[in-house]
Amino acid sequence: MIKLLIVDEQPIFREGLIYRISFEAEINVSGEAANSREALTLLTLNAYDVVVIDISMPNIDCIHLLEAIKDRNLQCKVVMLSMYNKRDCILAAIRYGVAGFMLKNVTSDELVDAIKIVAKGKTYFSGEIIEVMSEQLSAGTLADITHRERLVLHLVSQGLNEKCIAIELGISARTVETHKRNIKRKLGIDSTIGLVRYAMECGLAG
Repeated sequence: MIKLLIVDEQPIFREGLIYRISFEAEINVSGEAANSREALTLLTLNAYDVVVIDISMPNIDCIHLLEAIKDRNLQCKVVMLSMYNKRDCILAAIRYGVAGFMLKNVTSDELVDAIKIVAKGKTYFSGEIIEVMSEQLSAGTLADITHRERLVLHLVSQGLNEKCIAIELGISARTVETHKRNIKRKLGIDSTIGLVRYAMECGLAG
C-alpha cells in the first residue's frame, strides 16, 4: 500500500484527489496539508511513500520544503504540481531530486499513474516538463560564465541591486544589467530569484 501525503492550499483539489484515489486499492491518502509548514510537521511525525506538492503554496515556499526533505533525509518520493511552466522553479525542483513534475492540466488518471510509478523508485515528468529539461541540457553551465559574471552572480545572491553591485565592482549599473542578462541567457534562467537559487546550489552565495 502506497502511503500518500497531499500538500495543496486548495481544499477542493485535495478533496477531489482524495475521492479519486479512494478507488485505487494500491494507494492510501494518509495525510493532507494546506501549506508547507503543515506538511513539514506531518513529514517529521509520520512516514510517507509519496508526497504530492503544489509548487505555488504560501508560507514556507515549496523549494524550502524540498530542501528540508533533503536535509532531514526524509524517505519519501516527491511529485511536484504547478499551474505554470516556470523554468526556474522546474529546474530548482529537479535539482532537489523530485521524482516527478507535472502541470495541473494533467488528468487525474495520469497523476495517479505518476504516483504509482514514483513509488516504485522510477521518475515521471509530463511532456511540458521534459521539454524544459531538454532545453536546459542544451543551455550553458557554470563553466560558460566569465569571471566578472561570477562576481555579479555572487553579489546578486547577496541581495544587492544593480546600483550597489555597480559600486562594488566599479562599473555602471547598465553594465551590471547586461551581465545579469547574459548570465540568465547562458544558464537558461528567467528570473533574479532563479539566479539566487542557482548561486546557492552552486556554492557561489557564500
